[in-house]
Amino acid sequence: MTKNAQFATVLKARFKDLLDRAEIIEDDLRHPLDADFSEQAVDLADDEALEGIDDALRAEMKQIGYALARIENGTYGTCAQCGNAIAEERLKARPIATRCIACAS
Repeated sequence: MTKNAQFATVLKARFKDLLDRAEIIEDDLRHPLDADFSEQAVDLADDEALEGIDDALRAEMKQIGYALARIENGTYGTCAQCGNAIAEERLKARPIATRCIACAS
C-alpha cells in the first residue's frame, strides 16, 4: 500500500467517524422542546452549542474531502503555497494539511 493510499484510508475512517457524530448531533437537534419554559431555555442553549460542534465537524469533513481529492489528482503532500513537499510527519499529525511547516507558520 502506498503512502497516499494509507493516508486515504485514515482520512476515510476519520470522515466516517465525523459523519456518525454529526448524525447523532442532528438527531439530538431535531427533538421537540419541553413544555417548561426554563427547560426550553436550557435546551436552546444546548442546541446552540451542538450546532457549533456540528459546524466544526462539517468543516473538517469538507477539508477531508479536499484532501481526498488531492490524493486523487496527485497533489496531496505538496504545499499549496510554495510547492515543496509537506513532511510526512506533518501529514501524519494533520492529514488535511495543505501547507508545509514553513509556510504554515
